[in-house]
Amino acid sequence: MGSKDGIVGGKGPAGFRQYIPDLNTLRFQTAKVQDCYQYAENFQESHNPPWLYDLTQTWQELLREPYKGLTTDGLPSLLIPSQGPIIDSKTGNIIPNLFQPQDEGVPIESIVAAVDKVFDQISSEQKEEVSFPLNAKEWRAWSNPEILLRPLGLRLEELDARVAASVLDVLKATFSTEGYEKALAAMRINQYLGQICELPKIMNELSYNFLVFGTPSKDKPWGWSLYGHHLCLNVFLHGRQIVISPTFTGAEPNMIDDGPFAGTEILHDEGNLGLKLMQSLPGPSQEKAQIFKLLRDPAMLQSGDLAKDRWNPDDQRHVCGAFRDNRIVPLEGISVASFTAEQKQLILDIAYHFVLYLPDTARKLRLKQVADHLDETYFCWIGRWGNDDAFYYRIQSSVIIMEFDHHSGVFLSNSQPEKFHVHTILRTPNAGDYGAGLRSKEDMVE
Repeated sequence: MGSKDGIVGGKGPAGFRQYIPDLNTLRFQTAKVQDCYQYAENFQESHNPPWLYDLTQTWQELLREPYKGLTTDGLPSLLIPSQGPIIDSKTGNIIPNLFQPQDEGVPIESIVAAVDKVFDQISSEQKEEVSFPLNAKEWRAWSNPEILLRPLGLRLEELDARVAASVLDVLKATFSTEGYEKALAAMRINQYLGQICELPKIMNELSYNFLVFGTPSKDKPWGWSLYGHHLCLNVFLHGRQIVISPTFTGAEPNMIDDGPFAGTEILHDEGNLGLKLMQSLPGPSQEKAQIFKLLRDPAMLQSGDLAKDRWNPDDQRHVCGAFRDNRIVPLEGISVASFTAEQKQLILDIAYHFVLYLPDTARKLRLKQVADHLDETYFCWIGRWGNDDAFYYRIQSSVIIMEFDHHSGVFLSNSQPEKFHVHTILRTPNAGDYGAGLRSKEDMVE
C-alpha cells in the first residue's frame, strides 16, 4: 500500500479489524439512538467517562485565560512582531521579524467569494450564528473529541446539502489541492469509524462546525475555523497572507479498507518519516532524543493536575492540544544543529506534511521559515523505534511545533497505542497561533 494522504491504490492489511468493539455493550447501544446533542448532553450529565469530563473542566479553566501563546518558559512575546522585534523566550535574545506581513500569493478573492456564497445561501439567523468578532475567544474553543462540547457556528450535517457543499468549497478555495484532499480524507475516515461503530449520527463526514471571524475581506484581517472529531483547522487571513495554526488532524483507524472510499489513508507519511529520522540517528543521539522509554512512563508527571500533567488519557503524550494555547513547552531531546544534511532534510520533509494545508506559495515560504530556524530546532521521542513500535515525537523551534502520537483505542478496543490510531498537532509558538503575531492590538484574540 502507498503512504500518501488521500486516495491510494490497493487495500492492504487492516490490523485495526481485530479491535472492532462489541457493539452490543451499553455504551454503543445507548449512543446508537442519540444524535450529537443528546450524546453530548448525556456526557455532561453522567460525567462518563470521568477522565474526559475532568479534562473538559480543566479546558474550561484554560479558556478563561487571556491568550498569550505557547512558550518554552512562560514568557510571552513582548511585542507584536509587526510593531517591532520580540524576545525569544528561551534565550532572551532579540529575534527580529519573526512574524512579518508579507505577500504569500494567497488567492484571497476566491476565498472571499467562497464565504460570500455561503452567506448568500443561508438565512439571516444562520449568518448571525456563524459570525463572530475577529478577536472573539471562540477562536480558541475548538476541541477534537467526538463529543460536541461547544455547539458554535453552523453544524455542517444540519445544513442543506447545497450549503454544506459550499462550506467545503471554502476549504477548497483556501487550501492547497493536497491539503484539501487531506482534510477530506480525515472527514471520510471519521464517517467510516461511525459506520464501523454504527454511530452515524455522532461521527460522519459532516459532523463538523464552521465559524467565520470578522468580515470576509480582500485587504482586511479576518478568518474562519472548522472543528470536529479528528479535524480542527484555524485559518487567519490578511490580504494575500495566511496562517493555518493551530491544526489537529487525526484518524482512528488511519485507513479505509472497504466501501466507496476504500484505499483512503492518512498520516502515514508523517509517521514513516519520523521513524526514518529516529532510526537514522547514531546510538548516542537516539538516547538523547528519547525523553521517555515507555509510552506511559512512570517518570511522566501524572499528579492529577490536568493543566500540568505530562500524560492524561485523552491527550496521552501530546502537550500542545486543545486549549493549551498558553502552555509552557520546554525544548526537549536533541538539537537538530547536530544533524547531518540528510537528517535536516527529513525534518523539512516532515514539516511539508504538517503544513500541507497551506496554499503552494505560502507553504514554500513557511518551509523556508522552518529551514531558517533549523539550528535552533529540537527533536524528541517517546517509546521505541522498531518498525512495528508505536511512538511519539515532537519537533520544536521558535516558529513551529509539530507533534505526532500513536494512541490507544477510543472506539476501537486496543488498550495500548497502535499505529492505526494517530493524532497530529501543529502549533506556532511565540504568539503565532491564530495569526496573533500579525494582528493589531485591537484585533488580538482574547
